[in-house]
Order: sequence, then C-alpha cells, then structure tokens
Amino acid sequence: MIDRRLLKDFDWGFLGMVIVLALIGLMTIFSATRPLLEAEQHPYYLRQLNWIILSLVCFSLMLIFDYRWLVRFAHIFYVLGVVLLVFVLIAGRKGMGAQRWIDLGFLSFQPSEFFKLFFVGALARYLSGLEQGMKLGSKQLVRMLAGFLIFPAILILKQPDLGTMLILIFIFTAMVLTVGIEKKILITVVVIGMIATPVAGKFLWGGLKDYQKNRIIAFIDPQVDPQGIGYHVTQSKVSIGAGGFLGKGYLRGTQGPYRFLPENHTDFIFSIFAEEWGFIGSLVLFTCYLFIIWRGFETAKQSRDIEGTYLALGVTYMFSFYFIVNVGMTLGLMPVVGIPLPLMSYGGTALLSNFLALSIIENVRMRRFASYY
Repeated sequence: MIDRRLLKDFDWGFLGMVIVLALIGLMTIFSATRPLLEAEQHPYYLRQLNWIILSLVCFSLMLIFDYRWLVRFAHIFYVLGVVLLVFVLIAGRKGMGAQRWIDLGFLSFQPSEFFKLFFVGALARYLSGLEQGMKLGSKQLVRMLAGFLIFPAILILKQPDLGTMLILIFIFTAMVLTVGIEKKILITVVVIGMIATPVAGKFLWGGLKDYQKNRIIAFIDPQVDPQGIGYHVTQSKVSIGAGGFLGKGYLRGTQGPYRFLPENHTDFIFSIFAEEWGFIGSLVLFTCYLFIIWRGFETAKQSRDIEGTYLALGVTYMFSFYFIVNVGMTLGLMPVVGIPLPLMSYGGTALLSNFLALSIIENVRMRRFASYY
C-alpha cells in the first residue's frame, strides 16, 4: 500500500513529464484532424482525452501494488497474454488488413499492447532468479528463446503486427545483453548470423505481406515511387521540412486539414507537430522524451533489488525503441513499421499500455529505499 513515506519519494517530475507529453499529443491530434472550412470535426481528440483520464486512473491504481507482487505473478500474466493472442487469431476483430483486436461490444482492445508488459515482467522474474554476475550459457539462452519469445512472436506476426514483433525481439536482445552471455556463444551467434542471413533473408522476405515489402523498398529507395509506396515518407519529410526553424504555429499547419499526410494523427503525428513547432519545438519535445528515458535508467540503477532493476530496464528499453523507431521512420531513416509515438499518437490501447508501463518505473522508484520494509 502507499503511505506518506512512499509519497515523499514519488517522482512528481516524471509523472508531470508524462502528462505534458500526453497533452501535447492531444493538442496535435486536434490540429491533425481539424476539418477544412466549416465541416464538423471528428471527435478523435475527445476520445483521446477520455483515454488519458482513464490511463491516469490506472497509473495511480498500479502504484498501490508493490512491483514485487507483479514479478511474483508475472508467469500467470504471461500465460494469460499468450491465451489472448491465440484468441485474437481465432475470433479477433479484423480491420485494415489485420486481425489484432478483441471486441467486447462497448470496447475493443489490442492484446499485444498489454502482452509487452507481461513479457517484460516474465523476463524480469526469470533473470532475477539466476545467479547474479553469471553469464548466460547456451542452455539458458535456448530455454529463454523457446519459453518466452518464439511462440508469442509468431502469434503476433500472424496478425500481422511486424512492429510489435520487432519490439519483443528488441526487448529480449537488450535484456539478454544486459545480463551478459558467454563470449563463445556471442561469437557463434555472429558467425551463424553472417552465414545464414542470405538464406534467412530470402525466407523472411517471402513471408512478408506485399505492403510490408513495399515499405522496405520505399525505405531503401524513397524515389522509386514517390506517389505510391514512398508517399507516406515523402509527405512526412515535406511536413517536417515545412516547419523550418520555428514552425508555422499551432493550428497553422496544412498537412493535417488538407490530408496530404496519411495516418497524421497516429504513426505520423510527429510530422504534424514538427510542421507547426519547427526545429526548436522538436528539440523541446525530444528533451521531454529523453528525460523520461533518463529517469528510467536512473531508476533501474537505484532500485533496491534486482527484480526492480530488470523491470525498469525492460520498460525503458521498450519506451526508447518506440521513440527512436517512430521518429526515425517519419524522418525516412528507418522503414515504416507501424509503430506509434508513445504518449502522443492517437489510440486508446497503446496509450493505456504506455501509462501502465511507465507506472512500473514510478513504482520501482518510489519503493527504492529498503528501510520501508
């Protein structure tokens, strides 16, 4: 439970920065979806506001439970998450060429968004149970791959949701490297990877959908079809470049109302922000994100136990991946993989899962002093 001693160590700056980014996202969604002339505006921003309020409530409720309780039952949550992923493939709602949502009638949600948290919790529990300071051997690595990563990654790829699958792989790799693996295994993996890459690449390429292949082609050569497969990235660069040094000003951007930029309130919301706030505004925005990431790593370092360290690291790795890849793809530095900008992009499930993830960092941080127990 929370008492006054825990509230004393509560990181209000961290929560404040989370709220600031969510409100910046809300303002940008309003601007991106505003209509031309006198047409009625779609209430995306009102829905997002409702999700922000719900997310703040859930963020607060999560702090009541000690994070060690979350680690203790992490395997149960993990199994529940896998069951929901299987259910999605059997009876999930289809939309935009994917089958990712469970429709409850009054509410639909994307289980893979929450599974990432269960995944981090399960990895934290497993790694914290190992002898500390020991490098991972081949048996442990194979056991972790088979036990945690491969099956859910295949289920998520089948939806298809390439972005979320890549996040799982990134979190897994980052946490394994954090613990450390035996040098001979690392060398073996690199050698096998170099030899097998041509064959594996051909196999993976054949398994991609046409639109996924087009995204990679457009990334390698954006000018191959600027009005077709390269249209998203081309328009994104136009938006960001149009912002210049100081930006056009709030509600003065043209890419939102004129709908030149697809997905302007979801995956490409940063492009809309950059058009209106320019280089200086983008710099301030990046500072906000880097503050949260810095706080995440600092919390991992100061955690009172190894469970808290791995939890904070896993969440921070995930948040960093979201931020870097989303901004990278809007700038044309990475392929478009459908990853939203955390806390800013429109989407209830993604917003809620981000708030819950960041509440884990706050949870670890406010309980970092052993004298409380």
